Amino acid sequence: MALLAGCSSSGGGTPTGDASGGGDAAGRACVILPDAASSPRWENFDHKYLQEGLTSAGFEVDIQNAQGDVNKYATIADQQLTKGCGVMLLVDYQGAAEGVAAKAKSEGIPVIAYDRPFTGADYYVSFDNTKVGELEGQTVLDGLKTAGKDPASAVVVYMGGDPTDGNAKMFHDGAVKVMEAAGIKPAAEPPGVWDQAKSQTNFEQALTSLGGKVDGVWVANDTNAAGVIKVLQDNNLTGVAVSGQDANVAGLQNILLGWQTATVYKPVKDEATAAVDTAVSLLKGEKVTAQAKLDDGTPYIQVTPILVGPDKVKDVIAAGDASYTDVCTAEVKAKCDEYGVTQ
Repeated sequence: MALLAGCSSSGGGTPTGDASGGGDAAGRACVILPDAASSPRWENFDHKYLQEGLTSAGFEVDIQNAQGDVNKYATIADQQLTKGCGVMLLVDYQGAAEGVAAKAKSEGIPVIAYDRPFTGADYYVSFDNTKVGELEGQTVLDGLKTAGKDPASAVVVYMGGDPTDGNAKMFHDGAVKVMEAAGIKPAAEPPGVWDQAKSQTNFEQALTSLGGKVDGVWVANDTNAAGVIKVLQDNNLTGVAVSGQDANVAGLQNILLGWQTATVYKPVKDEATAAVDTAVSLLKGEKVTAQAKLDDGTPYIQVTPILVGPDKVKDVIAAGDASYTDVCTAEVKAKCDEYGVTQ
């Protein structure tokens, strides 16, 4: 799915059908998270913020994690639907959310696609993912400029995300728009994945095919960037422009140490708050408004991402989305001191 530029509308109100689910189900929000491998955020942050937000609004909450298993995803959904849901908030995993959404909607239960789009959702709540990609593309340009490299002649590898994740195309398209407008042409583009080990292997193979020469790597997230950076380190390649997103611990450390140019920080609490607000409105039968729509017409509630270089790492820690102790380990502490990162 992609965002229709310049499109804005109201969410169109509560979907048709009885969304109550009957009895206590009217006050229950059912949430399924995808895994714990693609990003540490799901259990460390999203779970907590969604739980706190929905509970404080007075609703019962059932949050479970599919642990990267599409069959488990379906099983969790069946159990939740049997117990009853007033709204379902789903993070897709390899298309598993589509079948769940169809079942929920057949019972008149509204469905929110959280963070990742999928067919059949009533609303999509996420960051402005095309903007995320644009910031990543700008990261590569900034890194090339710092290294004195001309984008038009630079050797840049594209390392995208899993194409089954609807966001991956938005990240890619946003990054490509910025990079190729500056004259970049991809020297190699392995298959996209959300997997550090696979990304590392894919990049290593790409680097070999390029004779060990690389000036920049567009990487779709920090987890994959860590795999790319391991290859750069193993080959003693420094000064390479590397992008990412999520502002995870490894990403922040790599930025402070100079291995990663920047990351796109997506304050999870902001996204979770937008999702909670949407879910609460639906549980109360109130109208939901959205700033834009996906190309299939799904109302898109957007949250603004933030670019973070070494001078902004302190802001992520101050916001509570990473801890000083985790980031500023012995080998990183001097850089934390240099950039004003404090507890």
